[in-house]
Amino acid sequence: MGMQVQGFQPISPMAKKLIIANVAIWFFGVILFEALFLEPGTMFHFFGLIPEKTIFSFWLWQPVTYMFFHSAQIFHILFNMLLLWWLGSELELRWGPKFFLTYYMVCGIGAGLIFLAGAFIYYGVTQDATPLMTPLVGASGAVFGLMLAYGMVFGERMIYFMLLFPMKAKYFVLLIGAIEVVTLINTGIGNKVANLAHLAGLLVGYLYLKFYSRWQAYKIRRKTKKHGRNFRVVVNNDKPKYWN
Repeated sequence: MGMQVQGFQPISPMAKKLIIANVAIWFFGVILFEALFLEPGTMFHFFGLIPEKTIFSFWLWQPVTYMFFHSAQIFHILFNMLLLWWLGSELELRWGPKFFLTYYMVCGIGAGLIFLAGAFIYYGVTQDATPLMTPLVGASGAVFGLMLAYGMVFGERMIYFMLLFPMKAKYFVLLIGAIEVVTLINTGIGNKVANLAHLAGLLVGYLYLKFYSRWQAYKIRRKTKKHGRNFRVVVNNDKPKYWN
């Protein structure tokens, strides 16, 4: 799966920091340190998201740390970091770094928690414990959240699916969501590609943006009503005064 956004934004400050953190952890932690000093898979065992460990061993850091670890295959981190640059930079310029970082983290953590719940439900239905014991790693949940936001904020923007086919961003997001749903149905949660986490990133991003917009509208209405209640007109035949 490939995409190209019309024109490349200069990388924004917070997106740059996230990319540096991901690449540094991948290169120094996974590629070098683990290869030289640890058994294969040790970093993922402790810092990936393993539902069984998160719940029963209380490794509660995993829904956060898994976002910053990627497999040794370079295309895993390359794809995620390119999307973080292309989509994240423009969103950060629109939102500001604080809200952008909050949204990114909420999508990533939310996707991890939904995957965790899905793994236990899957086990309860199928008695297959593989998803409970297999580490989930990668920033894909957060990146899919960025993809959803890009489709909502810049829905009319033209992008190129597979680098060839032009389509509006909002339709691209719908297409990607449909592909993820079909893949999840055909392969199940035990697939090596965590389609459930991808879909969860889309869902969490949508719910967060909807909740935030409604919360902001509620605060504006509340502030308006408060000022309305405090507004008074006092008539003085000599010197009329108006205040609120």
